[in-house]
Amino acid sequence: MEPEAVQEKKEEQKAPVAGNSKPVMELPWLEKYRPTLIKDIVGNNEAVARLQVIAEEGNMPNLILSGPPGTGKTTSILCLANQLLGPNNKEAVLELNASDDRGIDVVRNKIKMFAQKKVTLPPGRHKIVILDEADSMTAGAQQALRRTMEIYSSTTRFALACNQSTKVIEPIQSRCAIVRFSRISDQDILSRLLIVCEREKVKYTEDGLEAIIFTADGDMRQALNNLQSTNSGFGLVNAENTFRVCDQPHPLVVANIILCVLFDSGYSAIDIITTVFRVTRNSNIAEFMKLEFLKEIGFCHMRIGDGLNSRLQLSGLLAKMCRITIPEMRR
Repeated sequence: MEPEAVQEKKEEQKAPVAGNSKPVMELPWLEKYRPTLIKDIVGNNEAVARLQVIAEEGNMPNLILSGPPGTGKTTSILCLANQLLGPNNKEAVLELNASDDRGIDVVRNKIKMFAQKKVTLPPGRHKIVILDEADSMTAGAQQALRRTMEIYSSTTRFALACNQSTKVIEPIQSRCAIVRFSRISDQDILSRLLIVCEREKVKYTEDGLEAIIFTADGDMRQALNNLQSTNSGFGLVNAENTFRVCDQPHPLVVANIILCVLFDSGYSAIDIITTVFRVTRNSNIAEFMKLEFLKEIGFCHMRIGDGLNSRLQLSGLLAKMCRITIPEMRR
């Protein structure tokens, strides 16, 4: 038997020193499960197929990727650059996102300097400039970018991601192939959520995943963020926990048209009207009545967006929906 002092000393030597230990940084699931190859991108099959052809042939044109947030525009460009350039990806790609200044000086200096930089690439490959949220660039910056695209077309290709391609000036649009993205289907989001839940050992219920999909509204980024937030906060992904994390009124409550209770609970009119729209869009009512409801909801949403966010607008919407419903009930 060893003396206790000697035994304690050995245990102290085995234990890691607190100052030398490095905490393991956990990546957000959004980044951890971001695809690196085009074939792994979920949804928008036609757009992804076009990009896959470009990756295989190697001759990338200037691109405009247009669509709602969280549908895979930036991820698709990064995957395309990764497949085209391989190990040269870091030095041959310049990425500017919404947090960067995108005025005319950036185009004249940073982008122009990158286009002039000498990089050894395989035959038929080009340097790539990725401009995220390109529709927020100033008009002067877009005009300068148009000229830069012309001068350095032999060595550099441009990929612009934006929510609305109409906010990109016509001269740039005419120089680019436009690839349009739409919201990701519920089934595609569910398939990716199930993969993440299995790998991260997430405890979930069926109504919990339905709630995640409902709150995401076709946005894969939002779906993964809500899944991770709910799992971190409660350890169980169910409908109640999901709506608490997302701070949205429960759709069943909205379906029962208890608008006054929601308003008095502190939810803003814009949150309520947005959820009313989603519930109505996914409801199993007659097509004609659904279209009439959506029309009135749209007008109400417009008025609330203009600043008229009082209870009167919600009460007026309820009255109009009742007026639409009563003639249908009499038939």
